Amino acid sequence: MHATSPTTTAAPPMTPTKSTPPDMSHTPQSAPNQTPGPSYAEELHPELVNQGWRKFWSKREGRPYFWNKLTGESLWETPMLNRGGGAGGGGQQGFDPLTDPLGICHSGGTGNGPAGPPPPPQHNNNALKRRASEDTQNHHGQGQGGTGAPPPLKKYVLPGPWDLEIPTNVVMYDRIPTMHPHPYPEVEAMRGLFTVRLFKTYEDLCTKRESINPPAGSFNRWLMERKIIDRGLDPMLPSACAPEISQQMYREIIRDIPIKIVKPKFTGDARKQLSRYCDAAKKIVERRSASVESKKIIKWNAEETYEWLRKTVGASYEDFQDRLSHLRRQCEPHIVATVQNSVEQLCTKIYHLSAQHVKTTRDRHGQILKESGIQELTQPLAAPLARKVWCYPVQFAIPSPRMPQIDYNTDRDHMTIKYTHASLPGPDTHTINSSHLQKLEQLYRYNCFDDKKFDFFIGRVYCMLKRYSSFLYGAASPNQQEPELTQSALPAVVFECLHQHFGVTFECFASPLNCYFRQYCSAFGDADSYFGSRGSFLEFRPVSGSFQVNPPYCEELIDATLQHIDRLLTDSTEPLSFIVFLQEWKEPALQCLSKIEDSHFKRKQVVVMGMEHEYRHGLQHCIPKSDVNFKSIHGTMVVWLQNNAGFQRWGPTEARVDALLEAFRPGRERERDKVVPVSSGGGGVGTTPAVGAGGSTPASVGSPPEAPGSVGEHAPGSTTPKTPTTPTI
Repeated sequence: MHATSPTTTAAPPMTPTKSTPPDMSHTPQSAPNQTPGPSYAEELHPELVNQGWRKFWSKREGRPYFWNKLTGESLWETPMLNRGGGAGGGGQQGFDPLTDPLGICHSGGTGNGPAGPPPPPQHNNNALKRRASEDTQNHHGQGQGGTGAPPPLKKYVLPGPWDLEIPTNVVMYDRIPTMHPHPYPEVEAMRGLFTVRLFKTYEDLCTKRESINPPAGSFNRWLMERKIIDRGLDPMLPSACAPEISQQMYREIIRDIPIKIVKPKFTGDARKQLSRYCDAAKKIVERRSASVESKKIIKWNAEETYEWLRKTVGASYEDFQDRLSHLRRQCEPHIVATVQNSVEQLCTKIYHLSAQHVKTTRDRHGQILKESGIQELTQPLAAPLARKVWCYPVQFAIPSPRMPQIDYNTDRDHMTIKYTHASLPGPDTHTINSSHLQKLEQLYRYNCFDDKKFDFFIGRVYCMLKRYSSFLYGAASPNQQEPELTQSALPAVVFECLHQHFGVTFECFASPLNCYFRQYCSAFGDADSYFGSRGSFLEFRPVSGSFQVNPPYCEELIDATLQHIDRLLTDSTEPLSFIVFLQEWKEPALQCLSKIEDSHFKRKQVVVMGMEHEYRHGLQHCIPKSDVNFKSIHGTMVVWLQNNAGFQRWGPTEARVDALLEAFRPGRERERDKVVPVSSGGGGVGTTPAVGAGGSTPASVGSPPEAPGSVGEHAPGSTTPKTPTTPTI
C-alpha cells in the first residue's frame, strides 16, 4: 500500500486502512438528491420528510434513529412537527453535529409541543470503572443546577492505560514559536544513520583504546547530559557545548578502568575479580606512559595481593571484598593519572564527530526547505507580550514542507511503517501496536493545528518513531535495560490517584508513546509537538499547576531538574506543586539528592520498596502486552515539592499519601484492566472518528483549549483556572 496520508474508514480510531464504501442502507448520506427508501420513510409524516428527516437503523445500538440531512441533526426519538423553527415552538435548540451527532444531549421536545418518547432505559453501569475525567464531568454536571442542568456532551473516550480527556490546570507565560524546522523523514533517517555511526565509533574507541566495553547506557546519558547545555541547532545530537569534554562520559569510562567492578554472587567470583583487577592494573602501567612512581606503587600492590591470594586459604567473601577495596584505594589515583589524557581525547573526539554530523544534517534540511519554497528565519522573533496563557504545544515559526511517500501495512494488532530512500541501505521499518496508534491519532486531533485533514500524520508518526529509535540505539539490545530505565512510566492507576488526590494534569518527562495525560514535556519538542509536547522541561516555565516529575537516570539531568523546580517555586506565588519520583540507585549513589534534603519546599518524602511496585516498560508501544509491566528492583523515592499556595491546595495529607502507596501495589493495573471502562459514545451511530477525518474531536466541556489564550483569574476552590474566552495562535 502506498499513501501519503491515511483515509477515512467507518471504524473506531484505528490504523489507517483503505477506505471502503459505506453501507448505504445504514449510514446517512448528505447528497442532496438522496431519496429515502420505502422501508425507512414510510413511518415519517410527509411534513417531516419535507423538513429533511430520514429514518435509519443503528447497528451499534440495535434500534432506529432519525437524521436530518439538511441540518445534520440526529435523534433517537421521533422528531416533532414543530421542530426546525416552526411556529409552534421557540426555534431549534442549540445543536452541534460534531459533539452530539445523535442528539442525545438535549431534550426530546421543543417549543410548546409535548416532549417525544424518552429513549430506552440504559443499563446500570455503576459497577463499571469510570475514568477520572468522566468523574470530573459528572461532578461539574451535578453542580450546575441539579436535574435541571443539561448533561455533559457525549464524546469518544479512547480506552487504554491513559486518560487523554483530562484538561490541563497549568498556566504559563506566552512564548515565541520555535525556530527549528519541521521534522522531515529524509532528515530523520540521515540523523539516525549518523547516530548509529557515532555510537559504533564510541564503542570502538572504548574497546581498542581503553580495553573496556562501553559502560551500559553511557551513550544515551551523554546525549541527555549534553542537551542540558547545548545551544546547537540539532534537536538530538550536540554541536555547541561548553566545555567540550563531558564530565558524565569521562566519569563513567574512568569508573570502568581497569575493569568494571560488579558485586560478585559467590566467594569464588570475588576471588577471580580481585585477581583480574591486579592483572589489568599492571597491564595499564606497563603499556601506557605512566610515571615511575605510579608503576612502582601499582606493581608492589599487585604483587602483595598475589602473595596474599597464594597464602590465604579459606578466605571469606567479605575478606576478598575488603582486599579489593584496599587495592582500589591504593591504585586508583595512579591509574586515573595514567589514562586521563586518553579518556579526555576520546570524549573530545566523540563531540567533534557529533558536531560534524549536525552540520551535514542541517545543510540537507535547509536544502529541502529551499526546494519547497520555504525560507528559513535568520533573525530571532520578537518576544511576545508578558501574558498568562494555558500551556499549549510547541509551535513552529516556519511552515512544513510536503511529506514524501510513506508505505504502511496494517495487521490485526499492529501497524508497520516503512520509509525508503536512496540514501538508506534498505527500507527503514518501524512497528507500533494498534492501541498506541489510536492514541497518537487522538493526541494529533487535540494538538496539531496545521493538519486537520491528517495529510501529514503518517509521515510525522514515522519521524517521531525514528527519533526515539535513534536515541535508544545501542541500548535496545536484550542484555541492556536502558529502554526500561529512560522511557519507563508509572502505572495508570498511580496516575489516576495523582490526578484524583493531588490535581496532577501534567507530566514533566514523558513522550507521545508513554504519556498518560495529553499535556506533557518531552525530550524532543519538535517531533513530539504534534502529539501534545510542550517542549523540554528545562525550558518550560509554568506559574501554576500540579506536575508529576519522573526524570530518567542521568545525574546531571536530575540535578538540573531539581534546580529548575526550585527556581519555579521561588518565582511563583500561585499554586505550584511537583511530585518527584526518583529510583534509589545504590551504586553509584546520586550526589544531587542532597538538594532535596536541603530544600525548604520539601513537604513530605516516602519510599516505595523495591520489588513491591511496578513500572511500565519503555517499549510498551511495540512489545507484547504481557511484557509491559515489570517489577522495579530498586526502591522509588517520592518527594512533594510545593510552594505555600500549592501546599494549601494539594498538600500531602496522610490519607492522600496512603492512597498513593496503595495505588503502587503490584497487580493494581491488571485489576484495572479487567474492568471495562465506561466511555461515552460519539462521532456517529455505530461509528467513531477515524484517521483522516477532517474535524478534530472537541475537548471536554469546560476544558481549556490546546492553543494559546489569555488566562483569567482562578475560580475559588477549583483545580483549574477559568477557561480563556478568545484563544489565539
